[in-house]
Amino acid sequence: MIGIIDYGMGNLHSVLNAFLSLGKKAKIISSPDELKKMASCVLPGVGAFADAMNILNRSRMTKAIKEYVQIKRPFMGICLGLQLLFESSQESPKIKGLGIIKGNAVRFRGNVKIPHIGWNQLKIIKKNPLFRGINNGSFVYFCHSYYVQPRKKSVVIGETNYIKNYASVVARDNVFGIQFHPEKSQAIGLKILENFTKL
Repeated sequence: MIGIIDYGMGNLHSVLNAFLSLGKKAKIISSPDELKKMASCVLPGVGAFADAMNILNRSRMTKAIKEYVQIKRPFMGICLGLQLLFESSQESPKIKGLGIIKGNAVRFRGNVKIPHIGWNQLKIIKKNPLFRGINNGSFVYFCHSYYVQPRKKSVVIGETNYIKNYASVVARDNVFGIQFHPEKSQAIGLKILENFTKL
């Protein structure tokens, strides 16, 4: 069973429906007890960094997520969910993230439209089972104003260019983070979600 963490924001049902369309068993969860029972888990997200972390802290899910990751079950953060995996964000400098991956999220700067919304290319820079059957340069759907800067370049497996090349997919052992929305990225996104279920 795939658990989709509900922390009061985000496109939960779009992610749920994407997995169900693949014929996978998935459910929305919101408690540490439910999380423990899941074979794999997704932290989706649309919203503010501080609000999300405050809800995760109050519901005791912060500690539960860290413990879940330590037992090596597949875990994936999407969009804000990716940023929450890191230590902090410029959006809310005083709020600590999950700290599962070292680094932080920073705001786009430059003479371009912010947020970064729409289709853009995924550049695969490192082979990973998450990319099985995905062509380098495939277009996927984004909607974000912040991007992550991992402390270690080794965790970056995919990049996208918007003002600059930035990390749009990260992986460390059983933990994955995706800045774009696979549930909105049509066949490419569904293939990535399917690959995740096979990990």
